[in-house]
Amino acid sequence: MVIMTATPDTIEEVAGDTDVVPDRPWVTVVWNDPVNLMEYVTHVFMTYFGYDRDKATALMLDVHNEGRAVVSNGNREEMERDVEAMHGYGLWATLVKDD
Repeated sequence: MVIMTATPDTIEEVAGDTDVVPDRPWVTVVWNDPVNLMEYVTHVFMTYFGYDRDKATALMLDVHNEGRAVVSNGNREEMERDVEAMHGYGLWATLVKDD
């Protein structure tokens, strides 16, 4: 990649490997647990994330059947808040950098 820099008297060409990689989003993963009822997990997804019943139920079924579900994505700070909120509801959750 070549970068052109300009000053009042000169234009300078700077060569280098300066590829910019945007920050990949992070995701909140909710894990299956032996404690919480499926209806409660659906309720949490509707209450906290504002998902409609169909989406919340589908995510809950992923948690139940697949052992986990990605329930939100965004920057790291947002996902840290979501994970903390899930813990506050008694759900097992982690944040992971999305590939």
